[in-house]
Amino acid sequence: MNGEGKKSEELKMEVVNRERVVFMWGYLPGALPQRAPLVSPVLVRIPDSIGHSWTDVCGGGCGFAMAISDSGKLITWGSTDDSGQSYVTSGKHGEIPEPFPLPTEASLVKAAAGWAQCVAVTENGEVYTWGWKECIPSGKVFGDPSTGTSLEKDVFERQNSLTEQVSPHSQSSRSSGKTFSATNTKGVGEESTKRRRISSTKQSAESSSSGDGTVSALPCLVALNPGVRIVTVAAGGRHTLALSDAGAVLTFGWGLYGQCGQGSTDDELSPTSVSSLLGIKIVSVAAGLWHTVCISADGDVYAFGGNQFGQLGTGGDQAETLPRLLEDPSLENSHVKFVSCGARHSAIITEDGKIFCWGWNKYGQLGLGDVIDRSTPSQVTIEGCRPKNIVCGWWHTLLLAESAS
Repeated sequence: MNGEGKKSEELKMEVVNRERVVFMWGYLPGALPQRAPLVSPVLVRIPDSIGHSWTDVCGGGCGFAMAISDSGKLITWGSTDDSGQSYVTSGKHGEIPEPFPLPTEASLVKAAAGWAQCVAVTENGEVYTWGWKECIPSGKVFGDPSTGTSLEKDVFERQNSLTEQVSPHSQSSRSSGKTFSATNTKGVGEESTKRRRISSTKQSAESSSSGDGTVSALPCLVALNPGVRIVTVAAGGRHTLALSDAGAVLTFGWGLYGQCGQGSTDDELSPTSVSSLLGIKIVSVAAGLWHTVCISADGDVYAFGGNQFGQLGTGGDQAETLPRLLEDPSLENSHVKFVSCGARHSAIITEDGKIFCWGWNKYGQLGLGDVIDRSTPSQVTIEGCRPKNIVCGWWHTLLLAESAS
């Protein structure tokens, strides 16, 4: 294709996506090979083959990002290699967003990815989850030979490396608002974290169709109590959140730092309501590697779990095993609407369009133009757009926004 034709195609795509756009910043190893982290937001474009526009951004996993197209499909991009970049598959390698196959024709309304698992909720209120078997509660594991086997063979069986966490060397290069694309600089390293299996019982739970003992499970339908309809989900390191249409928060998975909000460090092997939040209608939930943040209908922020880098926003580093109301002067008289958590950072958007981030900032994931950690909410400013939603990946952050013009 000649240069003029390519320019025309890019202009056409820009017009199509002018109402709903996606920004990203931080580090995404599969989509930024040999490149330094992005410490300022850049634009991510949606290919014509996927849809006309983005509908929502989702909690990105370790090494990959997720979003939902206007056709209701889960779209992923980033790393799924065997070198420890990501434990949970995103479906494809590289920077080009592509659809991820799920065993349902229903449109997706929400999705999220953690360190060891992914989770998605359909328009019918059903929840699907996949990833490490230890993170998957009892449910139906799909393994249709016509689709599931090839998916498992080509995607899940490649995940043989069980080192706990891989992260890039800290880089200080900056982006100046350029469109997201690959370039050549350097930076990959390793950071080890504590690892623990949830339970031998959990390990022997539902398995994939091949029965070969791999550590990953195909997408499964989560078993919920009759009448429970889920409206949104979130995935942490190895814990998962599901929010019902009644405003109740259900948690399951790893609980070592109190991230399940049950007042202890016990694991939850099946979806369990956070009892201390009963009576408070929760409208939004988010999960980090070891922490959880929830937003109430009154716009209040509740946080619990690990707090080593100030990711709870309390101004200290003390872990919380029960939900704690976040009271900070910067949020006074603010009604919070959206929340998300990265590995060790958190982000919110208020009703009046303000963006706040806090926690770990080694790779610029707070979007503040530096790499300094924050233990209290700090405002992020992006000119010329109206924030619609914000989502944190492990080392990066995505913002869905509309043009202010």
